[in-house]
Amino acid sequence: MHSRVKIERLGSAVELLESGVEEELVSGALRGGHLQNGHEGRRLAAVTDADTTYMRRALRLAARAAGRTSPNPLVGSVVVRDGEIVGEGYHRAAGEPHAEVNALGKAGEKARGATLFTNLEPCAHQGRTPPCVDAIREAEIARVVVAMRDPDPRTDGKGIRGLRAAGIAVEEGLLKAEAERLNAGFVSRLKRGRPFVLLKLATTIDGRVAVPGRRYLSGKPAQREVHRLRDRTDAVLVGIGTVLADDPALTVREVKGRDPLRVIVDADARTPLTAKVVRSKDPQRTVIFVARDADVRRTNKLREAGVLLVTAPRADGGLDLGAVLHWLGEHGVNTVMSEAGPHVAGALVRGGLADRVLLLFSPVAGGDGPPALEGVPKASDLRDVRVRKLGDDLALEGALG
Repeated sequence: MHSRVKIERLGSAVELLESGVEEELVSGALRGGHLQNGHEGRRLAAVTDADTTYMRRALRLAARAAGRTSPNPLVGSVVVRDGEIVGEGYHRAAGEPHAEVNALGKAGEKARGATLFTNLEPCAHQGRTPPCVDAIREAEIARVVVAMRDPDPRTDGKGIRGLRAAGIAVEEGLLKAEAERLNAGFVSRLKRGRPFVLLKLATTIDGRVAVPGRRYLSGKPAQREVHRLRDRTDAVLVGIGTVLADDPALTVREVKGRDPLRVIVDADARTPLTAKVVRSKDPQRTVIFVARDADVRRTNKLREAGVLLVTAPRADGGLDLGAVLHWLGEHGVNTVMSEAGPHVAGALVRGGLADRVLLLFSPVAGGDGPPALEGVPKASDLRDVRVRKLGDDLALEGALG
């Protein structure tokens, strides 16, 4: 059994680093919690259209690094002086300079007396990099506009208080909802102990997940969208049924990008040694969750092939998916996209572990196999619904719960 790992972002890659601690998962309920902190702080004073424009720019900059900053959040910053952007930047990867530092570096002397817009409260703690509060104070910024507070208890409110103590005007709450959506994964991991989960399912119009004789239900435009999401997500999760039926590589091929961490839920260690997720160029970035009583010979062979094996308790006809997600959260994963089949997808919904669903409807009637969400006993309303066309396919996306 591998020792426990940390997940770190180095450039565009995910490194699995051993830290010498036993990796056994602990069963039990995950910590609950809402995504909002519940405190508004000082409300915005006179918000101008220009302020909103600059904050939207900060949000767009932050989004450029989606899938690359975990365990850190997505942050963008813009420095404005006399109505002109004099510096901007975003956090590119864990261990690299923070957004505020990048923006201030570009602004140089023009930062003195300027306003800094940032979608997340500047950090007040020493991590791999110095506190951003210090850099802002030293640059002699006059005003800071923050979209939302940092839920990390090392900073939560401390950054804002530190800036105000230095005589810097601070306003918070501008485009707060948009900022919370952008960093839903980071907030989820800190508040609930697990990543934000997007559940993706490709189905026929009658809700089935297979058509005899067809490998892919979705057309190329929909496939490209899935690969774009893989590029922007920390990890992709499937069950052993998907591995045995489709032998997916779970890599990014249809668009330019980086590959996510591959997560396989396989209670009985049935993943073939010939599977693409095992034979990949970087098998150490495949994490296979198995039951504690899985066959030792099979688990040993998988371990020898270079993949990471983690044990989890059995539950709901498979593994305890809450424990799986909790382990991923403990190891720095902010976002997960499930591309699993009906059994795992249904278990995620039944367990209240799916936050958002993306249904890709193929214009085919008379599909085969089980319904897309197996064993879900009651209807669940979707909120914040978005419908769009991807080639011949229809994409329906919405929030659960």
